[in-house]
Amino acid sequence: MFRTLIVILAVSLLLPQARADDEQPSNPSAHVLQAEIALSRGEYLRAAQEYRKAAEAGNDVEHARRATLVADSFGFNDEAIRSAKRWLVLDENDELALGYLARLQLRTGDLRSARRNFKKLVAKGDGEPGQRILALVQALEDEDVEDVYELIAFLAKPYDESANAQHAVAVTALDAGKDDVAMERAQKTIELEPDWLRPRFVYGRALLIAGREDEAIDYIARIIGDDPDPDPEARMELAVIMMSVGRDDDALSQVNQVLLERPSQASALRLMAIINFRQQNLDAAWQDFEDLLASGQYTNDAFYYLARIADFRENHEQAMLLYSEVTRGSRAVSAQRRAAAILAFQLENEDQALQQLDDFGRDHPAHAIEMMQSKAQLLASLDRHQEALDLFDQLARYRPDEESVALGRAELLLNMDRLEDAIAAYRAAAKRWPDSPTTLNALGYTLADRTDRYREAEKLIRRAIKLDPENAAIIDSLGWVLFKRGNNAEALVELKRAYELFDDAEVAAHLVEVLYVMERKDEALEMLTAAESKDPDSRFLKDVRERMFPGSTDD
Repeated sequence: MFRTLIVILAVSLLLPQARADDEQPSNPSAHVLQAEIALSRGEYLRAAQEYRKAAEAGNDVEHARRATLVADSFGFNDEAIRSAKRWLVLDENDELALGYLARLQLRTGDLRSARRNFKKLVAKGDGEPGQRILALVQALEDEDVEDVYELIAFLAKPYDESANAQHAVAVTALDAGKDDVAMERAQKTIELEPDWLRPRFVYGRALLIAGREDEAIDYIARIIGDDPDPDPEARMELAVIMMSVGRDDDALSQVNQVLLERPSQASALRLMAIINFRQQNLDAAWQDFEDLLASGQYTNDAFYYLARIADFRENHEQAMLLYSEVTRGSRAVSAQRRAAAILAFQLENEDQALQQLDDFGRDHPAHAIEMMQSKAQLLASLDRHQEALDLFDQLARYRPDEESVALGRAELLLNMDRLEDAIAAYRAAAKRWPDSPTTLNALGYTLADRTDRYREAEKLIRRAIKLDPENAAIIDSLGWVLFKRGNNAEALVELKRAYELFDDAEVAAHLVEVLYVMERKDEALEMLTAAESKDPDSRFLKDVRERMFPGSTDD
C-alpha cells in the first residue's frame, strides 16, 4: 500500500491539473510517465503521442528512438514519422533513424521523400551498394509490393553491373506479378553470376507466374540434371513448383530424395509435412510436424499445422493450446483469433477468450490493434454489442484509413438494428473509398435487403460488379436486388452463377426464396435440404424454412 501511495504522489506531482487549453507538461520525464501509464491502460495512440512529446521537449536521442519504435509498432504512421524526424534532428548520422523514416514515407505514399532517403542509405557504409539494395528487399517485405518494386528499380539504376542489385529488382518484380521484368532481370543476374542458383529460381518462378508451367518445371529440372551433385535447394525449388501446379506426388518424390541424402534437413521435412497435410494424410502429417517441432526449426509452422489437424479432429482444447503457441509469422494473428474462437464457442469460456486476445496484443505490440479488432468482432459474435461498438469507436480513432474497421463498425450497427446509423456509416465509407467494390456492395446490399431503395441499391451493386466482376458476394447482391425489383428470372440467373462460384448458405437461401416465389417449390425444397446438409446451423436457411416451409423438416 505504501508503495502504491508513493507512485500516486509521484504521478500527481509530475502531472499538473488539466487546464482548459489542455496544455501538456513540457518535462520529458513527465511525458514518458504519461506514455507508460497510457500503455498500461491500452491507450496506444496516447502512449505514442506522449513519447513523441517527450522527444520534442528535450534533446535525448533515446526518447526519440523510443517514440519512433512505439509509434511504428502500433502502426501510428504520422506519429512515427514525426518522431523519426526528431530522431534525425538529434542525430543526423543515425542510419537506423533514416531507415525508419524512409520506410514510413514509403508506407504513407510520400514516394519522392522515400526514394531520396533510401538513396542516402544505399550510399552510406562500406561494401557493395547492390548488397545494401538486396538487403532492403527483406526489410520491406511487409510493404506494398508495387511500391517496393518501383523503389528497388529506382535504386538499382546506377548499378547495372551489380548482380545483387539486378537480383533485387528481379525478386521484387516477381512479388509484384511482373513476370516479364523478373525474367529479364534474373537473366541479367545469371549473366553476371553464372554459378548463383537464386536468380535461376526466380526465373523458374517467373515462368510459372506467366502460365508456362511445363517450362518452369523443365527449367529447374535441368539445373538438377546438369549437376552430378545437385544442390538440395534446387530439388526443394522444383518440389515447390510441382506443388503449385498440383503435382504433389512428384513434389514428394523430390523431397524424399533430399531427405534420403540429408535426413535432418528441416526445410525438406517441413515441405513433406505440408504435402501430407494437403493430401489429408493427417497421421503422417502429424508425425512429420512433431518431428519438425523437435528439430527446433519452423516451430510456428509446426504448431499451426498441428493445431489445424487437432481442430479438424475436433480436439478443441488441444487445438486451442496449439494455436496459442503460434506467436510469430504471417499466421500468428489468424491462429490467435482461432484460439479465442474455440475458447468462446467450443469451450464456452468467453472471458478467457477475450483475455487471450488482450494478452497477445499486450505481448506483441505489432499486432495490438489487430487484436483489438479481433476482440471487437468476437464481442459482436457474442451479442455483446455495446462493448464491441466501444472498441470499434476506439479503432476508428486509431485506424481512420482502415476500410475493414469502418465496415466492421457499420455491420455491427446493422446487427444492433440501428439501420439508419448503419446506412450512414456505410455511406461515409463509400465516400471515403468510392472505388472499393467491397464497400459499394455492402451499402448496396444493405439498401436492397433492409429498405425499399432498390434503384439506388442496384446502381451501387452494378458499380461494384464492374470493379470486381467475378466476386460471388457481389453477384449474389445483384441477384437479390433484381429479385427485390421483381425481375425474378434475371435474379435466378445471377444467383445460380453466384452459387456456382461460392457454395454459401446465404446464397442458397436467396436461391430458395426466388424459386419458391416463382412457384418452383419442389426445386426450392430440394435446394434447401441439400444446403442444410452442408450447413445445418445456418440462420439464413433456418429463416427460409420457417417462413416458406413451416412445420416441415429436412428429413
